[in-house]
Amino acid sequence: MKKKLSSIAGVTLIEILIGILISVVMMAAMFTSYQVVNNTYSQVADRAKISTAGRDVVGMMLRDIRNAGFKYFNDNIKTSNEHSPIIITKSSNFNTACDKLEIVYGDVNYNSSRTPRYVFERYKITYECKASKLPDKSAQPLPGNKFPPIKAFALYKSKVGWNSTSNKWDDPSTDGNSKTYGEEIVLDYVSDLVFNPIDDKGLLINPPPTPTNATKDKLYSIKTIDVALTVRSSKPFFRNAKLRKVLAMMDGSRTKSNTDKFLRESIIVSAHARNLGLQ
Repeated sequence: MKKKLSSIAGVTLIEILIGILISVVMMAAMFTSYQVVNNTYSQVADRAKISTAGRDVVGMMLRDIRNAGFKYFNDNIKTSNEHSPIIITKSSNFNTACDKLEIVYGDVNYNSSRTPRYVFERYKITYECKASKLPDKSAQPLPGNKFPPIKAFALYKSKVGWNSTSNKWDDPSTDGNSKTYGEEIVLDYVSDLVFNPIDDKGLLINPPPTPTNATKDKLYSIKTIDVALTVRSSKPFFRNAKLRKVLAMMDGSRTKSNTDKFLRESIIVSAHARNLGLQ
């Protein structure tokens, strides 16, 4: 016997619409959860990225500072004020510049077919910050549809060799020495870089010693260099822009206040200047 058409079970239009609505709500919830997880992962990745980049550069500085003042036995290069093992130039305006560090150490070039076989060398490494040239694409374009540079520094490193004949530092672009090089960017997005010389009593040497200033007698008494490198994220990190302060190492007047969405991380280490006592 055939069933009546009215007794056949089915899904009404209202039930279909309710099902679609529930599916949309579930998909929206899943998408929101995905966004939260993805944003959290991006933040963790950004934090790890700037931390790793900063620590790699600080590690490189530590190795160079440990070499400051090193000379091989029987080094016959005449020493002058140009060969001061560590010279720190403090920034006079930390909003436009960072501290500058110059490191001098000795090396040797060996060639068994040459007389003399050993030729002693002297090198100077310089770390210096300059205004970044990266465009800030979140800012209003300048005339010519060009963006202004970001509000950060680029950290440069250079290595030059001493010319004992002319008694000056050679130009690395023309000296023919494969060990030397001109200014090269080693890190961008730098907010600040501070160097503080510390004596054998753990006290700050202020001002940093040079061959001619008031603390020149402590030029070879530096035991450690405290290094503070502050790096910011390349992209906005926080959801909202608000005032955030970055405290400077041992100098309250150098504290920086920024109202933006960027993350800033400071890496502070002490480097032992182990070779300065060999002078």
